[in-house]
Amino acid sequence: MLVDNVTIAIKDGDGGNGASTFLRNSMKARGGPDGGNGGNGGNIYFMGTSNLNDLKMFRFKKILEAESGIAGQSKRLYGRNADHMTILVPLGTRITDTTTNKVIEIKDSHTPFVLARGGKGGRGNLEFKTSVDQAPTYAESGTPGEEKELHLELRLIADIGLIGLPNAGKSTLLATLTNATPKIADYPFTTLEPNIGMLGNRPIADIPGLIEGASSGRGLGIKFLKHIEKTKLVIHCIELTTPDVLSRYKTVREEFEKFNPLLLEKPEIILLTKTDLVTEKEIEKAKKVFKKMGKYVLTCSIIDDKSIEQLQIEVEKFIK
Repeated sequence: MLVDNVTIAIKDGDGGNGASTFLRNSMKARGGPDGGNGGNGGNIYFMGTSNLNDLKMFRFKKILEAESGIAGQSKRLYGRNADHMTILVPLGTRITDTTTNKVIEIKDSHTPFVLARGGKGGRGNLEFKTSVDQAPTYAESGTPGEEKELHLELRLIADIGLIGLPNAGKSTLLATLTNATPKIADYPFTTLEPNIGMLGNRPIADIPGLIEGASSGRGLGIKFLKHIEKTKLVIHCIELTTPDVLSRYKTVREEFEKFNPLLLEKPEIILLTKTDLVTEKEIEKAKKVFKKMGKYVLTCSIIDDKSIEQLQIEVEKFIK
């Protein structure tokens, strides 16, 4: 099960309290103030990683807390600063502060973002000693760490997205092109979550079938349309066994426009699938429909190795 939306709470560490103590030893029965400062609480950082595919780790861990700073002690001993906490999330994760609506997007695996800062350690009574007050009895308490509620939303980062209506052959194509092992069967909605494989060194994702009304919540579309936003290229799969290829194409494009018109501007390849099930005349007829629209059209069959090899070559050219 793909987990791509979670809401979590984070709590940074509190600052340690300063100490209010006085020097006492065999040489001095009534020494001056020697209370040390408290340590700072730990910050919470978020950073991207390519080793995670979803937000599953947060399903049962909804509250994350950083360590608090250690309190100061006598003999001018300062409390230790707490270690910071770094939380790894998949690349493509959008983090929204539910209070301020500030959004941070995790785009790389080397830039940490501090989402909340730990409290500052309090000063011990030694810090308050002055010429007027030689023996202060008070010390500061550490300040509390920040608390926030965050909404995490994953948008898959794939160079190539396979899109189309259900049963267009996307999962079979992904399995043929890559080492991915999506569930495959000859009925609609076999794919219930995106699958990712590698086409050479490029991630390619099989986006679950869209249907008319997907942009308003019907079917599975509304859940996965957002994953297309990150792709550099969409391969629009249309099965040739359908009586009206243009109608199937327009259905998906209309849902794109309703969800986010910018999706219509993405580079696109029309891929007519299942050529082994129709005649050459039907193939040419379908190709002409899209070529008249100025579309880049390819055809393939998973049982035709030559067509698959040609598809790989053309996709690489197209992206470059």
